[in-house]
Amino acid sequence: MKTYHAKPGEVEREWLLVDATDMVLGRLASEIAQILKGKRKPTYTPHVDTGDFVIVINAEKVRLTGNKANTKNYYSHSGFPGGLKEVSFQRMLDKHPERIVEKAVKGMLPKNTLGRAMNRKLKVYAGPEHPHEAQKPRQITLEA
Repeated sequence: MKTYHAKPGEVEREWLLVDATDMVLGRLASEIAQILKGKRKPTYTPHVDTGDFVIVINAEKVRLTGNKANTKNYYSHSGFPGGLKEVSFQRMLDKHPERIVEKAVKGMLPKNTLGRAMNRKLKVYAGPEHPHEAQKPRQITLEA
């Protein structure tokens, strides 16, 4: 038996739709990261992006466990001295709820060119509408 290695040209991608309503953020993000990497496919190859496209709707209805909703903060730095910015989870949820899921999934992907290519296949929307009906996404339910 020869070991199978997928070639970038022969990867078949599917569009999957995930509803994030009442799902725990970390569990949801880890499942989405696995789909983006292609680990759920029998043709998974570590050095090739074999994952599917993922559309996440209702990102504003995602939840956290414990007291994290009150204590979790998101940090960014401008690169200048004193340029550290801090945004609370509740403020991020009010202003940009899609960024919460995007940041959680991005943190679970590889930190290289391949990981950035995987991250581009993630589409997150705050509400129930999305502009990808033409791709005919298949609704899936995650065990998160």
